[in-house]
Amino acid sequence: MVVEKNKEVQATWRMDALQKLLKEIHSLFLMFHGPIRLLLEKQPSGEVSRSHLYSFIMDYLSDFLVGKKLQLPSFVDCLKERGTVHMLTIGRDAAIEVQALVRTLDSCIGNALCHSLILFQDLLVSTSLSPEDTTNLFSYAVLRLTPSVLSSSASSWSYLIRGNTVSHVTQHGGNVGNRVIRPLQHGKWSKGKDGFLETDIWGMEASGRVNSTPKIWPFQTEKQMYLYVHQHKSLTLILLVPASSIPNGEQGISIIRQYFLENAYLKIMTVEEKLSKGWGGENAYHVGGYRYLLIDGDRQISRASPPGKVTTLTKESLLAMSKLREKIDLEKSRAKQDGVGEEKEVEVTIRAKNNAWVISRITRRKELYMVLEKANETVLYASDMVEKFSNRYCNGAFSLD
Repeated sequence: MVVEKNKEVQATWRMDALQKLLKEIHSLFLMFHGPIRLLLEKQPSGEVSRSHLYSFIMDYLSDFLVGKKLQLPSFVDCLKERGTVHMLTIGRDAAIEVQALVRTLDSCIGNALCHSLILFQDLLVSTSLSPEDTTNLFSYAVLRLTPSVLSSSASSWSYLIRGNTVSHVTQHGGNVGNRVIRPLQHGKWSKGKDGFLETDIWGMEASGRVNSTPKIWPFQTEKQMYLYVHQHKSLTLILLVPASSIPNGEQGISIIRQYFLENAYLKIMTVEEKLSKGWGGENAYHVGGYRYLLIDGDRQISRASPPGKVTTLTKESLLAMSKLREKIDLEKSRAKQDGVGEEKEVEVTIRAKNNAWVISRITRRKELYMVLEKANETVLYASDMVEKFSNRYCNGAFSLD
């Protein structure tokens, strides 16, 4: 990716954030298209690979288009972490119901090893996948599959921009005999009467029927798996079934759907009801007086202040946090090169120009970033605020004791 630098925006970008954006594009591409070496084996000239890559990147970047201008992640996104999942905290009763549902989903076809991912709203409830596959599927679900995305995709997508993107892709890959698959196109998933999501992105089967159940390449298995997506109200369930275990094509796919509806549907209704009753809304993870980002590097999980609360911060506070994170990124990179990345501990507290406290603490692969705009003037008070947050919400992980 080539990004033009100028004085207006150069200081507002964080390179690590842009690198993670590129990493997400790469990971999602491999999930849908498989290893690039397989594409090159099919067509050594690389024309097929280039066509798939071009259309995939263009469709991904369309999410950052405002009018005709590309707005990449900037300092206003400093309390977000791309490449992580956002978990839903649930009670014991709900957890028991979720476990029962997962057992049903993962045993959907004899001895074949199936995998599942469950989301409520835009939050992860459960996964039986590896952290990397969980992150990839979660990212795709939040981008294109969740109920909020399906309901808003038509109104949020500019027809003019979409038309331009399609024309560029056609021009770039029009001479290729293979059909260009574009899983990141907007508005291509729809919910059927049985609750399963369907799409025509993957084109037609040999029989002439629409291939509404696509295949993906999970990193964990390195083998193709069918991707089933089912929704019930605010609950989205993703089921991965080994393609090798369904030799009968459309007939086998229908059998899996029937099993799903007969054995899992009542459990799905129960889980959705319990999660809805315990749901605190979009501000469920807001902590009064704090604007924060919490990252667990081992589990690839993050939790942050709701976007609506972060927008209350001043530009000076956001710029200060963005610059602090850039310095932390550099320290982490140096520590990784020195082979001490896992043990590196960092504690930084800065007073911004607007008198806000900008804080970072890193310990044992866990990171905490915090902005306190209404804190007392003393650094001792700011430190005490962090201690209280750590003890109450992080099991004391960032406490200095």
